[in-house]
Amino acid sequence: MHLIDRKDLGLLVLRLGTGGVLFAHGSQKLLGWFGGGGIEGTSKAMEHMGFTPGRPSAIAAGLGEAGGGALLALGLSTPAAGAAAAGAMAGAVAVHAPAGFFAHGGGYEYPAFLGFVAAGLGLAGPGRYSVDHLTRHRLDRSVTVLLAFAASATAAAAVVNRRTAAVAAAAPAQETPQEASQEASQEEPTEPEGPTGVA
Repeated sequence: MHLIDRKDLGLLVLRLGTGGVLFAHGSQKLLGWFGGGGIEGTSKAMEHMGFTPGRPSAIAAGLGEAGGGALLALGLSTPAAGAAAAGAMAGAVAVHAPAGFFAHGGGYEYPAFLGFVAAGLGLAGPGRYSVDHLTRHRLDRSVTVLLAFAASATAAAAVVNRRTAAVAAAAPAQETPQEASQEASQEEPTEPEGPTGVA
């Protein structure tokens, strides 16, 4: 097997695997497949996580995952597909980031991995075994790469920043140690004074 064949075959395997996983997750959100919550359940979950309004956020996340995943698997408009999937994963990373990196502790390891692989495929291209190759890469040009990733990065940054602000606004104000100490001293009951004078 020639080197070029191995490379193209490897890209096909990566596209099918990553695209299939992304499509499954997105279809959970959009259609309720594979035990997912569908649009209604995902909308409530999005609201709870700070993505408002919930329904458009659920649709955008579902389309980024399912649509991006399907296009990656097909190797069609690969730069746009990889950029869309990576942008969707950026939102998931923001949710899991407070728990640290590793997945076993609820961290962002898994969505970050999917996002990086999707972005890598979008940048590298789909290889010969793809619809893009069959259509002479009309939707897989350098300008497409630049525009797709610029748009995805801009949208993801805006969504994550808006969520961060919403979560911060919803969180209860945290008292400083000095404020807590002052409040405690003000609430302490005063002891009644004893009788004056000596018996």
